Amino acid sequence: MPQLMPDAGPQRVIAASNFVHTVGSGLYLTAGVLYFTQAVHLPAGQVGLGLGIGGFVSLAVGIAVGHLADTHGARGVYASTLVVQALATAAFVLADSFWPFVLAVCAATGAKAAGLAARSPLIRHYGGDRPQEFRAYLRAVTNVGISLGALLAGWAVQVGTLSAYQLLVVGNAIAFAAAAAIVLLLPPVEPAPAVGGPRRLALRDWPYLLLTALDGIMAVQFKVLTVAVPLWLVEATTAPRWLISGTMLTNTVLVVVLQVRAGRAVVSPAAGGSAYRRSGLAFLLSCALISFSAGMPAWAAVALLMTAVVIHTVGELWHSAAGFEVSFALAPRHATGQYLGVFGLGAGLAEALGPGLLIALCITWGRPGWYVVGALFALTGLAAPLVVRRAERRQLAENGARALLTV
Repeated sequence: MPQLMPDAGPQRVIAASNFVHTVGSGLYLTAGVLYFTQAVHLPAGQVGLGLGIGGFVSLAVGIAVGHLADTHGARGVYASTLVVQALATAAFVLADSFWPFVLAVCAATGAKAAGLAARSPLIRHYGGDRPQEFRAYLRAVTNVGISLGALLAGWAVQVGTLSAYQLLVVGNAIAFAAAAAIVLLLPPVEPAPAVGGPRRLALRDWPYLLLTALDGIMAVQFKVLTVAVPLWLVEATTAPRWLISGTMLTNTVLVVVLQVRAGRAVVSPAAGGSAYRRSGLAFLLSCALISFSAGMPAWAAVALLMTAVVIHTVGELWHSAAGFEVSFALAPRHATGQYLGVFGLGAGLAEALGPGLLIALCITWGRPGWYVVGALFALTGLAAPLVVRRAERRQLAENGARALLTV
């Protein structure tokens, strides 16, 4: 298991801030929807619609704020996004009808997407020789924080009163505010010097945009264990319902223990392309095993589902390591925030569209849908190495042209 906090210095500050705000995120991820449906009494359909609107709004924010972090200093911009998240989350206690709820959710999800883009220059600047490995480390810390937040949220869910849920929301807001205060302990990062050419470089980098799309398709896998598997387990198998928690716990522990190690094996864009390919094949196998669990005796269904979860998690580790590598390695240093903001579009689309796609294919259609989803992951993984090579050629050409201009 990775050390929870690195040695003293900027990396420890970033890790501490990340841990604090992900504890808050764990509170919300576990009981946020229940707060609006059970405590505020909004219809579930309205809650789903509002979350979808917020997801699409967040897509437009990351690129602009990432560029702002590049050109005006990442520390202050990132801290500001955490403050906005704190204020928007606190506003949930005032959201007693649909439109106030939508406004608060849009502000919160937009600030979250902006924060991920604004944090990227900090990771690159303070992440050492291999910021990709530090990013993998932060993902492990994120899983620890979310797990702790989920445990704390269990109290609010068990009590079930409006006051308990409001305490949960306030705790989430305080976590974001505390994370912002911790970020300000970092030494400031000088803005990137102005360079010639278009301001929106990432939107003109077609190989990078294509990689973003492929990563977005692959990112639908994050919803397999949180959306498709629980519904499939309940509706199509005889496995006990407590296994839902077992699958999530297994996934979380494996990510915490192995994500950094998986990242150390992916040390170049070419290695990232290969990791994408392996992850796609792992997802194909796990989807097939999940489909086989239908109609099986309970013990066989448990065995198939748990085996599938382990294989899926191995694919998730490879997918995450590949994304960390190619997103940083193929982004120009002076435009890290902008490029990582673009790369986040893929995950944002997966967040918005993934649940509906998986429900339609895997739950409504049933067993054949799992094969289609698995094949989609496998084909995406097979295409990734080709696109990575094209992106590397473009990067070499751009670097050569820039070198000629400076002569």
